[in-house]
Amino acid sequence: MDRPELSTAIDPELLEQAARLGLDIGGMSERDLRLHLQKVDPAGAEGRARRWAEENAEAIRHNNEAIARRGIFGADLRRW
Repeated sequence: MDRPELSTAIDPELLEQAARLGLDIGGMSERDLRLHLQKVDPAGAEGRARRWAEENAEAIRHNNEAIARRGIFGADLRRW
């Protein structure tokens, strides 16, 4: 019986890093690949995290300001 093909999208930056390291990524999901790359190339993972924080700095700042003004959603419902 033939197996159906499945195509998935994986972050091109992860694919580039895996290729640079010579990794066989067959059968890996993007999540699995991210976790594996964090172990074998932590500097690359740190670079991606730093770029993500820079790209999203404005949204993070906006969210922090909203929390400072209104508090955390559901805080009034807490019993602890």
